[in-house]
This record gives sequence, structure tokens and C-alpha cells, in this order.
Amino acid sequence: MNFENILVENSNGLATITINRPKKLNALNKATIEELHSAFNSLDQDNETKVIIITGSGEKAFVAGADISEFAHFSIEEGGSLAQKGQEILFDFVENLSTPVIAAVNGFALGGGLELAMASHFRIASDNAKMGLPEVSLGVIPGYGGTQRLPQLVGKGKAMEMIMTAGMISAEEAKQVGLVNHVTSQEELLGLAEKIAGKIMKNSSVAIGAAIRAINDNFKDGVNGYTSEIKEFGNCFGTEDFKEGTTAFLEKRKPQFPGK
Repeated sequence: MNFENILVENSNGLATITINRPKKLNALNKATIEELHSAFNSLDQDNETKVIIITGSGEKAFVAGADISEFAHFSIEEGGSLAQKGQEILFDFVENLSTPVIAAVNGFALGGGLELAMASHFRIASDNAKMGLPEVSLGVIPGYGGTQRLPQLVGKGKAMEMIMTAGMISAEEAKQVGLVNHVTSQEELLGLAEKIAGKIMKNSSVAIGAAIRAINDNFKDGVNGYTSEIKEFGNCFGTEDFKEGTTAFLEKRKPQFPGK
């Protein structure tokens, strides 16, 4: 896969997507969002890819936000379309991937950058990371799922404060409020992400995909997460991974999951 704005590496089942616009602090423009969709889609369809890490190039930013120059003169209709398409092809798309996505947040994750990190299945951060949704300081609100996912992760009150003040929080505070799972040095960030990915890759990719769907259903209107869990649990009994996992357990050996 050849792209202008992102780099994709894939080795031994672990893929790393790096947003590569360092002069723009990796800001998300239309072309980058479309490239990210293409990369995530291709990797998710590749049965050999077990985990995806998303990060930003350079030492300053994961993603410093959306590229404001692209939409500063948009109409009401154009603004609504921008948010709808972005959510469909990237943010909701990433959240609902069957392949686990880890956001390795290095530096600033603001606006669309934090929204991309929140759409990922979980987040780790470098100790110099700063996170926030500053959209109201521009006269607009988060449009890529920020008003929905941030309260889910940190609670309504904290989300209200962060969005209303347009302020940033440190990596340590982000960990305290549940926005990120781990904080480490910038030098060790990708190493930690890869270590966690290695633990994930030992398990059944089929079961992990089922767990992602069941967990996500708990946050969808009109969907009973418990019912989804029962359905996904039952479906697991018909997979080759289940047969291998239970057989390996009974035979007291490590499983070799076929991913089917």
C-alpha cells in the first residue's frame, strides 16, 4: 500500500499505521482521512493481521486536529456532510473493526486527533502527550464523535468541562480519568504498544472480534448488549478457534489458533 500522508508497516501479524504530516502536526485533512480508511479496511480484511497500532510521526503530535483550512468557509450543509462522512469512513469505521486498534498517542492529540484515538479500542500515551477537544474556541463543536465517546470514557461531568473550556489535559490526568490505559516515555511508547499487541496476538482473533462487537453494542441505542453477548458467545462454539482453544487446554498445551 502506497500513500502520501500515512505510512503502513505490517510484520508478523502486527500492523502500524503512522500519520505522516509532521509539518502540519499530522492534522487530518480529507485526503488523510480517506487514506486511513483505505489502510484500516485493507488490514481488517487481511486474516494475517491480528493487531493494528495507530500513531503519529515526529515527536510533537499524534494528530493536532483537523485541517481547519479545508472547512473554514463551509456552509451549514457542507459542515454536516463533513461530519457525517468522516464518522462513517473513519471514526465509526475504526471503532467497529474486528481487528483490535491501539492508539499510541505521542504528543498532542487534539480535536479530530483525540477523536481518532477515542475511536480506537484503547489508548496508551507518552508522558509528554496533551489531549483535548478545543473546537468551541473556534465556534464549533467536536464533529467526529467527540461529544459521544468522551463522556463514555471519562464521565459526563469531566467531558463537559473539557469540551466547554477547550482545555488540554496531561497524559497522567488522562490516565487518572480513564482516557488512556498506560503512560510511558516517548522512547518506550511503541515498544509498550507492541508488547501489549503481542499479548493480544496469542489469543483467538475470532473471539476478540466477537468481544469487540458485544462491547460496542452496549453503547448503541436500542441494542441490548447482554443479548449481543449471548449471541456472540454461542457463535464462538461453531468456530475452529474454539475447538483448538478447548482442545489445547485439555491437552495442556499452548493453542495455535487458525483464526477461523
